[in-house]
Amino acid sequence: MRTLTVTLSPSPPSAATPIAAVLSADGVAVSRQLEVPLSLLPETADVEVVAVIPATRLSWHTLELPRGTLDKKMFQEANGARLRTVLEGLLEDRLLDDPSQLHFAIAPGARTGAPLWVAVCDRAWLQGWLAVLEQSGRPAMRIVPEVAPVEREDTPAAVHLHFVGNPSLAQLIHSGPQGVCVLPWGSAALALLAGTTPAVVWAEPAVAELAETHFEGRVAVQTSAQRALAAAQSAWDLAQFDSSASRGARTRKRVSGFFASLLQAPCWRPARWAMAALVIVNLVGIQTWNWKEQSALATKRAALREILTSTFPDVRVVVDAPAQMARAVADLQRQTGTATGADLETMLLQFFTMSAAAATPTALEFVGGELKLKGLNPEAVARARIPTKLQGMGYAAQMDGDTLSLKQERRP
Repeated sequence: MRTLTVTLSPSPPSAATPIAAVLSADGVAVSRQLEVPLSLLPETADVEVVAVIPATRLSWHTLELPRGTLDKKMFQEANGARLRTVLEGLLEDRLLDDPSQLHFAIAPGARTGAPLWVAVCDRAWLQGWLAVLEQSGRPAMRIVPEVAPVEREDTPAAVHLHFVGNPSLAQLIHSGPQGVCVLPWGSAALALLAGTTPAVVWAEPAVAELAETHFEGRVAVQTSAQRALAAAQSAWDLAQFDSSASRGARTRKRVSGFFASLLQAPCWRPARWAMAALVIVNLVGIQTWNWKEQSALATKRAALREILTSTFPDVRVVVDAPAQMARAVADLQRQTGTATGADLETMLLQFFTMSAAAATPTALEFVGGELKLKGLNPEAVARARIPTKLQGMGYAAQMDGDTLSLKQERRP
């Protein structure tokens, strides 16, 4: 997915402040690097915006949280406020500023009963930059540190070094199991490195030669843009507690960005072709199945027409074979004097068989194949379930007051 990695300026937030940004097509390789005001940054309709907090703006502290402090909803409502209160109490003696003026973020995968890292920065500064990004139409979906401490569990003795700046104002970012610190290159930095064998040494091009004089053969050139992209790939997300209030909006933007990338990004082209092929195959399959069903239905209709015309040669035109056959059978029964289900005698026989003398009518009316039995006791009819039983015999039976209407249903 395309990413826009923005490194927040240590200066106070302002839309006019030039800001370092890196545009990447895949989140790994640098596509474009620029340093311009926010209004001149690329559009972010289908881009994930990641805000990077400079190492000089963060302090790092280790602590152990009491059991029961963390849960799945630790950053929501009362749980988030309770966890922040716990962090303020545990870190109060280590901080120079009032804890209420600071922003806290705990390490990913944190658990109680084990040491964990807590990142701390100025709350007003961070919220100011997030607001400026939001107002410019580029809300940050994630907030990550420029450099994070090395985890003790993975590499207990590892130290990562970053040489940044220029030869006249070179700085050293030291990252290890003890945290992250930024020092100007000089005696203090040399004293920190005394007896240290770093696992990785990165240097910006301007200070690569300076780094080589102390770590010959072990220096890898890394630009500030590459360092920002590497930070964006970490598991950290500093958008916690009060800074997580807009996480829902960021999540919605991330989802919309993902779908936009899915529809347009070149890396998703094979998936789009596969999806299109799957849809086409399904449409062809549905159409084939529909054709088979239509063919089977046409065969059955032709068989019905053949039965009708062979049984009743007088029928010349077939419109509705089942209905025409039912009428032809009824006419044949009348001609031969055979009783049918629509005759008065048959309907009365069915009624008295079902009622078992539980209901006796006082009057009869038979018109157009419909029999009305009047003067019945509605309660007796209901107890005997006469309408239900007659419906099971193929009659439409309906009770209206003391009159039961009975008529044979036409069924194919």
